Amino acid sequence: MTFSMIRPARVALVSAFTALAFAILAGCSFEPEEKIWEISGPVFGTSYHINVVLTEDQGRLETLAQGIEGVLDGVDASMSTWREDSELSRFNQRTDQSDWVSVSDELYEVLLKAEEISTLTDGAFDVTIGPVVNLWGFGPQARPEQVPSEALLAKSLSETGFEKLELRSDPPAVRAVPPQYVDLSAIAKGYGVDAVARFLDEQGVQAYLVEIGGEVRVNGRKPDGSTWRLAIERPVSEAREVNRVVALDARAMATSGDYRNYYESEGRRYSHTIDPATGEPIAHKLASVTVIADDCMTADALATGFNVMGFQPAYALAVRENIPAYFIVRTDQGFETHQTPAFSSYVTQ
Repeated sequence: MTFSMIRPARVALVSAFTALAFAILAGCSFEPEEKIWEISGPVFGTSYHINVVLTEDQGRLETLAQGIEGVLDGVDASMSTWREDSELSRFNQRTDQSDWVSVSDELYEVLLKAEEISTLTDGAFDVTIGPVVNLWGFGPQARPEQVPSEALLAKSLSETGFEKLELRSDPPAVRAVPPQYVDLSAIAKGYGVDAVARFLDEQGVQAYLVEIGGEVRVNGRKPDGSTWRLAIERPVSEAREVNRVVALDARAMATSGDYRNYYESEGRRYSHTIDPATGEPIAHKLASVTVIADDCMTADALATGFNVMGFQPAYALAVRENIPAYFIVRTDQGFETHQTPAFSSYVTQ
């Protein structure tokens, strides 16, 4: 884990010296200047980059860095399917899932949000699709030497379904029509962003940007008073190009697309996003969808659900529910972009 001030060191020295000189000449005390600091490190098979607006205080930065690491370790220990000892993996490994199993408040919160988004998207978002994801080689298991057979897909798909999970709020617990393998990879990263944001709020950090693997949540403003500006990528795998820029204040944003995580076999491209209705990787023209929400796990799950649904039904749902969403669609002439009315006010470029 590392942290550093975001701006050229030479400019920082000149700025600090100039401010001090003016303070002395004016006969007043020098007020410490707020700067943007970055705390970063690896997590969830990707990386996190967290910007905080603070005056220079190495001790406080160290405390924040250690606290952030602890928060993310806790999320991983609860919700990872790559760790056999995680809380989620222990549930998945149970031979009898039909009895109530006590879960942490954190895991319950994510499962409850997943149920909400599954219902809203009519099952396009489904955390029980994990076994099918694994068959296609996008889970903890190794990639298969060949694509799964129709019979194997049909059997695995018949055992899935978000409605086969049941939640109890007091005390928090879950049970299922077994066998269920719950995979939270399409929402846990967003929750990790929210968990870090919550920690920063508790620590009195009033302005920050939290980013994990492209999912983002911001609060407050930068030292110059401007809003945080975030780029939406053009959905091409060979380069990183900006398609749109949005300005956010106290909001979260997540993007789901088929242009980063995929593989090719016998001339066909297989996306990591699996359609729970068919058990196969999505194959429509929607290249990416970006969603803005109050919290990142909602944006994360909605982006995945919309990506599964495809452009037209997802756009109609987003408009109906007044959800800020931005769609990039492939056409024979190139990319075509569409945004919901609720998204328009965030666009700056």
